[in-house]
Amino acid sequence: MKKKAIIIGSGIAGLAVSIRLKSKGYDVEVYEKNDNVGGKLSDFYIDNFRHDFGPKLFTMPDLMEDIFNDAGVNIDDYFKYEKLEVACKYFWDDGYTFNAYSNNHKFINEVYKKFNKEENKVESYLSRSKKKFNLVRKIFLEKSLHKLSTYLSFEAFKAIFNFFNLNIFITLNSLNKIYFRDKKLIQLFNRFATYNGSSPYMTSGIMSIIQHLEHDLGVFMPKKGISDISHSLYNLAIDLGIKFYLNSEIDKILIRDNSAVGVVVNKIDHKADIIVSNMDVSLTYDRLLEGYKKPFFIKNYQPSSSAVVFYWNMNKSFPNINVHNIIFSKNQDDEFDYIFNKKLIYTDPTVYICSTSKIVKEDAPAGCENWFILINSPFDDGQDWEKIKKDLRKNIITKINSTLKVDIESNIVGEKILTPVDIESETLSKFGSLYGSSSNSLKSAFVRHPNFSKNINNLYFCGGSVHPGGGIPLCLNSAKIVSDLVK
Repeated sequence: MKKKAIIIGSGIAGLAVSIRLKSKGYDVEVYEKNDNVGGKLSDFYIDNFRHDFGPKLFTMPDLMEDIFNDAGVNIDDYFKYEKLEVACKYFWDDGYTFNAYSNNHKFINEVYKKFNKEENKVESYLSRSKKKFNLVRKIFLEKSLHKLSTYLSFEAFKAIFNFFNLNIFITLNSLNKIYFRDKKLIQLFNRFATYNGSSPYMTSGIMSIIQHLEHDLGVFMPKKGISDISHSLYNLAIDLGIKFYLNSEIDKILIRDNSAVGVVVNKIDHKADIIVSNMDVSLTYDRLLEGYKKPFFIKNYQPSSSAVVFYWNMNKSFPNINVHNIIFSKNQDDEFDYIFNKKLIYTDPTVYICSTSKIVKEDAPAGCENWFILINSPFDDGQDWEKIKKDLRKNIITKINSTLKVDIESNIVGEKILTPVDIESETLSKFGSLYGSSSNSLKSAFVRHPNFSKNINNLYFCGGSVHPGGGIPLCLNSAKIVSDLVK
């Protein structure tokens, strides 16, 4: 008889691990509290405009290809994507703009033209980032840090031998100031700390590896939008015979003799040989493992940053913006101080704008655009979010108008706004945190919850709240780690 696996939650890590376990011969069932799959990587419509709910940056498509290869199917039958020429377009309030190309050489040449000819330093910086990425990929990103076998390998020896070249013990901002003189360039490279919900003044310099993903490996866009990552994995899972139960919130995880043996849904027991939680790990303990002590990894849980998100239907197109765009704050120091120390949003925040309709024409009517505007914010700590979002809306419209030389108020013909409170409610991310626990620590990689329980047999964890962290590539890696741990 085949062994059975139950997956709690259908975020991309839950979808990916369901396919990987099915490919290993398990019967798999997925339980999802919402009426749709994908978690933060789902989509919705406002009138006839399609919007992706969550993250917009797609890198390392080889991780998706690996899932389909593992299942023995051709990815082209389910999922197609293209590489973006410009990874992101940057704007400053003084009218300065910069196109950050996905291609390494074009990016370096553009820096050479725009930023006081700092070409050699950027080339060295990116080369070092690539080296760091290659050193840590097998250890920190693709293996469990909580198994001795991880450290008994050639890759581990190389990483340990080069430990002091990883810039672990200085902040990302300090590292960037060593390399660059231009304040705009430092601000640009500091921004990558926000990719895992961190502050460049607090997170480790090892986070410079993120630059390698964008400017060496490239930025991509699925042909049908970012949420097609989830849709394609779901379609493959259905074709493989994986069973999904939507609108089915788990009541508790069943434990017998220190082993996970099933779950309870609507007071009915469902037995399984292994349980994988794709739910926020802190909430998994709070809600599903009553009576079990939280491990030290999450006893002093410090959430990552969150966001206030505006989804706008725009009744015209804006040729001067790209797919991904950043309008920088005038004062990055104050901006991060507000988010991480004062637990508020600065009056002049950095504004991220994404319009997938630039690529996916079906996302908006002809001559129109779908805008996703994200403002980094603190996690929910009881702030007055209704007042914050009202003030913030006014501030960002003023900022966009001033920078892009437009008047967008009359162009917004549909709107939805999410605060950290809404994000927690809709995705069960504790305090609305986008990336689980904070990475504002030099030891953060080592204090994330492991992908397995040390006290409960046959219980595993995947997704952005556990090792190796948040974001699409790391969530897909967490699914691979779990499947490798399962016998």
